[in-house]
Amino acid sequence: MKPFLLSILLMLALLPVQKTFAQKALPAVDPPREWNAQWISVPGDNGTTYGVFYFRKSIDLAIKPTTFKVHVSADNRYKLYVNGKLVSLGPARGDTYFWNYETVDLAPYLSAGKNTVAALVWNEAQYTPAAQISVRTGFILQGDSKTEEILNTNNTWKSIRDNGHMPVPGYFFAATKGEMIDFRQAVKGDWTAVGYDDSKWLEANKLSDGKLKGTAWGIEWALVPSTLPAREMTYQRLQKLRGSVGADVPSAFPQQKATITIPANTTAVLLLDQTFETNAYVTLNFSGGKDAAMSLGYAESLYKKGTKGVVKGNRDEVEGKEFVARIDSLISDGSQGQSYTTLNFRTYRYIKLIVKTQNDPLVIDDLYGTFTGYPFKRGSVLNTDDAEINKMLDIGWRTARLNAWETYTDCPYYEQLQYIGDTRIQAVISYYNTSDDRLARNALTQMDHSRLPEGVTASCYPSKGTQVISPFSLWYIGMLHDYWMYRGDNDFIKGKLLGERGVLDFFSKYQQPDGSLKNTPYWAFVDWAGNMWGEVKGSDGSAAIYDLQLLWAYQWAADMESKIGLKDYATIYNQKATQLKATIQRKYWDPAKKLYADTKEKNGYSQHVNSLAILSGMLNNTDMPGVAKRMLSDTSLTQCSVYFKYYLNQALVKAGLGNDYIKWLDIYRQNMAMGLTTWAEYSDVNTSRSDCHAWGSSPNIEFFRTVLGIDSYAPGFAKVKVEPHLGEIKSISGEIPHPNGKVAVDYKQENGKWQIRVNLPKSTTGILVWKAKQYELKAGSNTFVI
Repeated sequence: MKPFLLSILLMLALLPVQKTFAQKALPAVDPPREWNAQWISVPGDNGTTYGVFYFRKSIDLAIKPTTFKVHVSADNRYKLYVNGKLVSLGPARGDTYFWNYETVDLAPYLSAGKNTVAALVWNEAQYTPAAQISVRTGFILQGDSKTEEILNTNNTWKSIRDNGHMPVPGYFFAATKGEMIDFRQAVKGDWTAVGYDDSKWLEANKLSDGKLKGTAWGIEWALVPSTLPAREMTYQRLQKLRGSVGADVPSAFPQQKATITIPANTTAVLLLDQTFETNAYVTLNFSGGKDAAMSLGYAESLYKKGTKGVVKGNRDEVEGKEFVARIDSLISDGSQGQSYTTLNFRTYRYIKLIVKTQNDPLVIDDLYGTFTGYPFKRGSVLNTDDAEINKMLDIGWRTARLNAWETYTDCPYYEQLQYIGDTRIQAVISYYNTSDDRLARNALTQMDHSRLPEGVTASCYPSKGTQVISPFSLWYIGMLHDYWMYRGDNDFIKGKLLGERGVLDFFSKYQQPDGSLKNTPYWAFVDWAGNMWGEVKGSDGSAAIYDLQLLWAYQWAADMESKIGLKDYATIYNQKATQLKATIQRKYWDPAKKLYADTKEKNGYSQHVNSLAILSGMLNNTDMPGVAKRMLSDTSLTQCSVYFKYYLNQALVKAGLGNDYIKWLDIYRQNMAMGLTTWAEYSDVNTSRSDCHAWGSSPNIEFFRTVLGIDSYAPGFAKVKVEPHLGEIKSISGEIPHPNGKVAVDYKQENGKWQIRVNLPKSTTGILVWKAKQYELKAGSNTFVI
């Protein structure tokens, strides 16, 4: 880290600092059909350049209200305060045709007498995250009824631009960039407080009238109510000081609040360790130190010196390591009680604070985080005395949580983009571990909105640019089928079948007469393994991996269409699937190797192709085990990365090898041995770019679906299939959430017999499969001695 002190860049924060807040999630409301609030801005702002803006309005109330609901949104983002307290953040990301607003009840924060509602709004403009779609800077607040309309945004609101803020572009981040705040130029005082003097602020400028979806013309913000609850905000202390230079640090810090004095004309460096990866709004409180420069750096891990930011090594180790990371920067104005909180959350395990004072000492009053994430509640339970299994589940759950905010994300540190390939796995993790499917529904809807006119989806959405990974559109059909099987809601899925048909129509244009795909456009990414990242293709322009994925998509689509869609489509898709199966068998099956080849030339083979061959029904029960065993024993095959092991492991289970599931988890053992607290993006743990990729959290599915054996056996989980794969386990139990309650199982071997208990929720039946024999399951308690 060298020149950050020379280009001190930053962006102010929340004043005053709020350690936590818990906005109560409100039920869906019917807002006024016509809004009379206005989108407002600060006079003189062109709306397309980087800026941080404040808005305020004070009102008098005769009594403290019992309810006071408002609807609020902004572009790009806002933080809303009532009488100095943070009460809402948003809006949840969407696009201009579906621009979200949050509904907030302000009553708990209001009082009789004078009250102030204030908003911090920022636009990162050319530095916006890839996931951020934008029209221009703007803010809007609409009262829910005539009473609350006293707060409607218009020219009665005061506004100001904070000139102390600038961006810190940094190196590659598709996520939000760093911030620089020069407190000497920033707005002074607590501008969110009731008594703040805003007499020199300007009247807000009207941009346009607020328009709900259906009344907007489609070229502006078409407002829709967010379907998501408020994100969690929880006070979180850093845990360890791993190194310090130039300052005497109290032993209690950082676990406890303590002051640290940096003498004048000193450069001090503190390396702090959260001890696990987290997403948090970081707050730094400080006093004095006029003109002092500060840098806050955030890193998932440190890098071995001399490797140019490539080799990470053990994530717990700091010796012989260097700090390469994104930063925020600050300049002190010398006053007491200065406070900085990041506009956006930061992802980190390590924080490096560098302070360079001038002629005055600076006092660090405190440094801490406020954890944020989608408010998932873990409803799954696995009872085992195997510490390794428990640790894997905890790491996987943390990884999944850090990649769930207002969308699912591929990684919280680098990109924060909702990719279909990642999201399919993340949604199933949600189904198996929580009762909350709102984020999954949001993802399915947003992916549907992303479709190009030719039918294919974007690879990730929301996104201000358009990237297309065409095979991900087929995984989107898999996502629809997953939701239908695990959660049901036929009407919701019916509304998405037009998109499913559009995707398959797109692919049909690139099918040859025999059904095989040829030269499908856009990025053909499958996996970060071998040539599976987009180079696999035979001389005829075709490859087995794409034909197999299309086959599986036809099967999913036919299943949904036959039961809740149009049967004619089911017939067409079944016919196409039959043709494609015959073509795949003819073109890619190698009778000598007894494996499916990657291309018709049969000069390359992969676990990927043979996994999908098993999962799409290309092999009968007699032949599956042999192919599965060859996938494991033949190391010349292109090996699945941690991402695609989701499909590999399912194939091995289907082929009858599920009792070995726990033996297939060496990649997770490597992660743990290397000190990771979340799962890495790549199988090469030593050099993995991202240390937190939720596509690796599939054990949080398979310990329940494979080991405990709990799976959906009918749409909506109306029937349950219980087929455990216990391997050498002699005693284990657990439960998962279910649309009708929960499914609980208990297995214990005693005196050569298995004691098996299965508890199904009301109105739910199923089967127990034990050593190829089936037993009927009824709602309620089921007990077997086998």
